[in-house]
Amino acid sequence: MDTITIILAVALVAVGGVAVFALGRGGTLRAAADRTNSEIIRMAELIAAGQNDLAGRLATITETSAAAQTALTKTLNERLDAVSKRLGDSLEASSEKSGKTMNDLRERLVKIDVAQKNIAELSSQVVSLQDVLSNKQARGAFGEIQLNDIIVDALPPSAYQFQATLGNNSRCDCLLTLPNPPGAIVIDAKFPLESYRSLRNAENDAERTLATRAFKADMLKHINDIAGKYILPGETAESAFLFLPSEAVYAELHANFTDVVEKSYKARVWIVSPSTLMAVLITIRAVLKDVNMREQAGVIQKEVLSLIEDVGRLEKRVKNLQKHFNSANDDIRDITISTQKITSRAVRIEEVQLEDGDSPAAELEAPPPIEADG
Repeated sequence: MDTITIILAVALVAVGGVAVFALGRGGTLRAAADRTNSEIIRMAELIAAGQNDLAGRLATITETSAAAQTALTKTLNERLDAVSKRLGDSLEASSEKSGKTMNDLRERLVKIDVAQKNIAELSSQVVSLQDVLSNKQARGAFGEIQLNDIIVDALPPSAYQFQATLGNNSRCDCLLTLPNPPGAIVIDAKFPLESYRSLRNAENDAERTLATRAFKADMLKHINDIAGKYILPGETAESAFLFLPSEAVYAELHANFTDVVEKSYKARVWIVSPSTLMAVLITIRAVLKDVNMREQAGVIQKEVLSLIEDVGRLEKRVKNLQKHFNSANDDIRDITISTQKITSRAVRIEEVQLEDGDSPAAELEAPPPIEADG
């Protein structure tokens, strides 16, 4: 029971109580009681009508609420399905991305392992190289091997000779056998590594001064040795090459020891590094090709002259053959004329018809004139 119904019931009870109280006081109040009863009846009818209206509204509200609840439930379900789908798609995409990332990570880890192995091997090789360079004999062999590799890659075998002995019994690392000029050129490998290391590792001015003097003295000694041993008038060219198997030493020399470089120019000893030596050898290879072409030019010219003579003889023989062809052509033309005449006479003989009274002898007495051959 709702609040309005309770209020109306209380009002009815109160009116009824008042009516009973009025009846107790006498007949004067009977009319009032009657009016009250009629009011009570009217109010009861209004209450009943209100209850019916309230019941209808409650039913409408219930239906509306049910429809709204159904729509809300449907909307919530659809949104939950959409959210679930999005969540599932996101989880699937995240799973695929995570799997791909893990695969990439594994591949990178494998590459890192390989790189670490290579670094370990390279470290061992560097240690081995340091051991090699710490020994003077091994260091000299290292420079000679590097020189050999560069020359073998750049020049044909006929253009060089390793460990060649000159007329003064001096043995050089490599002798380039070039034609005159310039003639044979000596290349000797030198590697002043100890003095260079002292120069690079100097911690103060005093150590740097001592290392500079030592490096300069080593380089000047190598330059003078090459100029005295490997530049021989009449046997070698007027210059020689000093090969430094280190670009760092070569750069240091040209950057801070220009006086040593100038003295090497005056002694006609050209200092080269692996890169500059390769450039020099490429130029020498071009010169060798040019010399070879010049040597073959005479042979080619002689062959061309012989070819011209052969062409003249061939032309003369072709003319003789042309004469024979012309004579044979005339003979063939005469034979063709004779054949045509014989064919025409055979046709005329075939056309002759022997009739009664005709005398073959008469036919043959006056033959048609025959043209002379030719």
